[in-house]
Amino acid sequence: MGFRNFIKSKTLLSFITAFMLLGTNVLMAQTEAAATPGGQPDAPQVDWTGVSYYLLLFFLICLGIAVVGKILKIYDLTLKIQGKKGMKWNTVMAVFCLVFLAVGLYGAYWSFTVQGSMTLPEAASVHGVKIDEMFTVTTVLTMIVFFATQILLFTFLFNYRHSEKRRAHFLPHNNTIEKVWTIAPAIVLTILVVFGFFTWQKIMDNTDAKGEVASINVDITGHQFAWELRYPGKDGKLGPKDFKMVSAANKLGVNFKKKSSFDDLSADTMYLPVNRSVRLNIQAQDVIHSVYMPHFRVQLNAVPGLPTFFKFTPTITTAQMRTKLDDPKFEYLVYCNKICGGGHYNMQKVVRVVTEAEYQAWLSRQKPYLTDQLRKELHFAAADQPKTGIQNRLALNN
Repeated sequence: MGFRNFIKSKTLLSFITAFMLLGTNVLMAQTEAAATPGGQPDAPQVDWTGVSYYLLLFFLICLGIAVVGKILKIYDLTLKIQGKKGMKWNTVMAVFCLVFLAVGLYGAYWSFTVQGSMTLPEAASVHGVKIDEMFTVTTVLTMIVFFATQILLFTFLFNYRHSEKRRAHFLPHNNTIEKVWTIAPAIVLTILVVFGFFTWQKIMDNTDAKGEVASINVDITGHQFAWELRYPGKDGKLGPKDFKMVSAANKLGVNFKKKSSFDDLSADTMYLPVNRSVRLNIQAQDVIHSVYMPHFRVQLNAVPGLPTFFKFTPTITTAQMRTKLDDPKFEYLVYCNKICGGGHYNMQKVVRVVTEAEYQAWLSRQKPYLTDQLRKELHFAAADQPKTGIQNRLALNN
């Protein structure tokens, strides 16, 4: 028995020693990011040293608690050997409950003050304001319940710990208590659900308001690992797509049997005019992606074979948001919010919200989706007609 305990002790000590050496090496290995010859820092890397540091810290805390427990156990045995009453473990546990409550409340305070400062700025879309209101109401109500229940729970554990001077009251059932803790949460949850339902109905109401300018159609298609953007030309209509027509030159499979496809434009950056309704036509070509534009409070899955759309109105230009955040390099971005593969992290596009005049100027500079390479692939030919003044008319060679 003694030999077995000796072996266990040696194993535990070996594990602790190895872990401490690992932690020391990790901490000593922390160095500043190397700079490039031009003076610019290298691209940010995953900080595995930080992960190891916190694992080591957690282990040391657990080890410290175990040591304190052993010391108290030895002290309790010493008292009993001396013929005295042992420690009141119920009181010890009750005090630990109060300590745990205090640490937990401080942790919640730290989370609100430190991590709360990392929240997104004000919503940059009309519907985003409603989403933020719903989120705030839900957070406030749940936090009230959280703090009330945790304080009551640990206070009761302390006040009503075991005592030889009183006996616990056995209460098998109480109709009043059952009604209170059933009806009260039901009312609160019903209010939240109804509030959320009407908010969502309003957000997904895609009918144009009276006198509203027609929405801008923007085609956004996801594939591993990029977003492809397409804008309508002068006719204001996007040409249809057919997955059977996807090729190296025709990435989106645009169907050029329809006239509306000929003036479509391709874009590398998503430009949106401020205070004008935008309809994102969302598709995916391979796996499930998710269009995520956090500053506009926009998120909708892109599912292969299931075209969908999201309609919203941006309200704050990029220039205005840069001023608000005091960040001259700020950019709105569209991300993929599904873990769609190894290059998921890099699947993003810049979104610029500009004035109507800036938008029209930018639109006039965009290149047509129908490139020379695609013309050759589709066997288009150019025919000059000087009499009518029309040049380079496209015709399909059958």
